[in-house]
Amino acid sequence: MADDSLNAEPVRKRSRWKGLLLFLAVAGPGIITSNVDNDAGGIATYSMAGAHFGTNLLWSLIPIMVALIIIQEMSARMGVVTGKGLSDLIRERFGVKITVSLLLVLVLTNFGNVIAEFAGVASSLEIFHVPKYVSVPLAAAVVWLIVVKGNYRSVEKIFLWACVFYVTYIVAGFLAKPNWTAVGHTLIAPSFKMSSESLGMIIGLVGTTIAPWMQFYLQAAVVEKNIALKDYKHCRLDVIVGSFVVTIVAGFIVLTCAATLFKAGIRVETAADAALALAPLAGKYCAALFAFGLLNASLFAASILPLSTAFVVCEGMGWEAGVNKKFSEAPQFYGLYSVLIFFGAAIILIPGIPLFPVMYISQVLNGLLLPVILVFMLLLINNKKLMGAYTGKRAYNVISWTTVGVLVVLSVVYLGSLLGI
Repeated sequence: MADDSLNAEPVRKRSRWKGLLLFLAVAGPGIITSNVDNDAGGIATYSMAGAHFGTNLLWSLIPIMVALIIIQEMSARMGVVTGKGLSDLIRERFGVKITVSLLLVLVLTNFGNVIAEFAGVASSLEIFHVPKYVSVPLAAAVVWLIVVKGNYRSVEKIFLWACVFYVTYIVAGFLAKPNWTAVGHTLIAPSFKMSSESLGMIIGLVGTTIAPWMQFYLQAAVVEKNIALKDYKHCRLDVIVGSFVVTIVAGFIVLTCAATLFKAGIRVETAADAALALAPLAGKYCAALFAFGLLNASLFAASILPLSTAFVVCEGMGWEAGVNKKFSEAPQFYGLYSVLIFFGAAIILIPGIPLFPVMYISQVLNGLLLPVILVFMLLLINNKKLMGAYTGKRAYNVISWTTVGVLVVLSVVYLGSLLGI
């Protein structure tokens, strides 16, 4: 017995190390996809939520995180089980006409998001006195080369390193010195006044935290990484970790602006406005960290969003797609990726272009489009012929359908308030 117990401990240690190594081998798609949520448009939305409403909307990030985990898990599971991307499955199950209509709306929405990312690049570097006519073309060239000249493994490593730099927002949050007692009270007993502005902000928060493009990119990344069904539990953990991290970062962005800008009565329209306003209130280091975080997030998302869009369109149309393929092997994939980057960057260089409306409206459009995508996902995940024993669990379906219902109601009420109905 003694010998057995002595031998059991090294076995458990080896098992834990093996599990960790397997997780590290599988990790990437979930963490990367979730962190791209905190892009230029997202940071602008979180900054506005904190500056305009203080910590009153902080509570909403908790149910949003739960919904994010559930939804991302479905995407990852479909990718592992079927070995196909989401748009590919939609085309096979619902036909070409529906797929093309869906792709058109998604491409337009994503193009607005791409423009927002280059707006974030321009805004963040202008704080450091770099003109947009230098920063934007350089950024476009860098993100284009990363994907076109790399392979999936090298691209994933770069993106994972980009995730690390989101810690700047956590540091900025502590430098802002929020009232932690008040923050805890807000989370435990939230209260806010319902208005068209607060409703629009909640939809924006949902849209930027659970964006439609994410479901397509995550599933495509899982498929391209060739994650086997036996490694699915590690893939699911990757999704959960990513969802927690993105929510924590988003919460600290809200906290930073609530503790400084809201307290001083300063309203902002962009994340760059927030960074500039932070300097006299929380110090130059806090402002610099906030601006650097915006630059990192914008470059990160400027790579991922066009990549996601190219995956979606090529899968939906049955064309070759994938970072591991050469330009000559997947011309439509790389061609669309290039068009989105260079046209998105070119629009930002137009003098007098109103950047804020594009950035904020793109997030609201995400919130309005999301319920449509979720309906397709739920129909697919519960198809026994497609998923076999891996169809949606009852609890998952209840939460997912509830999320769809809530988003539909919020969207109808918000649009009605805008139209004066």
